[in-house]
Amino acid sequence: MTSAPLRLAINGASGRMGQALLALLRTDARFELAHAVVSPGSAHDGEPVWPGQALRCANDWSKAPALDVAIDFSGPTGLAAALDHCLAHGLPLVTGTTGLDAALQARLEAAGTRIALLRAANFSLGVALLTRLLREAATALPDWDLEIVEAHHGRKQDAPSGTALALGQAAASARGTTLRDAAVYGREGHTGERAPGGIGFAVVRGGDIVGEHQALLIGSGERLELGHRATDRTIFARGALAAAVWITGRPSGIYAMDDVLSV
Repeated sequence: MTSAPLRLAINGASGRMGQALLALLRTDARFELAHAVVSPGSAHDGEPVWPGQALRCANDWSKAPALDVAIDFSGPTGLAAALDHCLAHGLPLVTGTTGLDAALQARLEAAGTRIALLRAANFSLGVALLTRLLREAATALPDWDLEIVEAHHGRKQDAPSGTALALGQAAASARGTTLRDAAVYGREGHTGERAPGGIGFAVVRGGDIVGEHQALLIGSGERLELGHRATDRTIFARGALAAAVWITGRPSGIYAMDDVLSV
């Protein structure tokens, strides 16, 4: 028997990730798009989500119908509103919004006791597997030097990337330390010998690189290279939809993309 499509809400529907999700949802029979939220004042507010379709973008959650799951790629203010709605209705929430202050971070942690909540800096299933492999390698090779190299397009504003930092944190945790204590973010001039246990970061910016991440574990006479290369931005939207399917019906808790792989 075929199950009914999941009734989905997209928060941040006019953004880059929101638009990528909408493009995929037009042909994805697993979902019925039931609500699309844009920021107040957006040019998309009140406009049809797709040309010729009845569903229109809204600037809040007040007229949201019954839903099964929500995906959020908005901003801190938009995420806070989505979280309010999900808590009020017991809805699972998938979010990739970053740049949160301590108060909103705390709210998300507390929400995990009431709803199923999946957070990720990168929704690529390949990156999720890379993170798992790096964690295992860092545990198995605790004395090997570790360097993380990432490359992105020239318009990217932050460095290292959030994904590179998440990889570093996974490796640091596997080795019983923190990124705050182990990270080396730049080398210039007479730096002296490499300090044992450090996790180095190198950054490349240029052109239209979608995203590349490589972890180098370097021992005496040998080197292990673990890497991922993204060539299409829709991988992140596909991963978010996979996460939405996976989290629907799960008990309350805080989840990550690694959990999606553990099916």
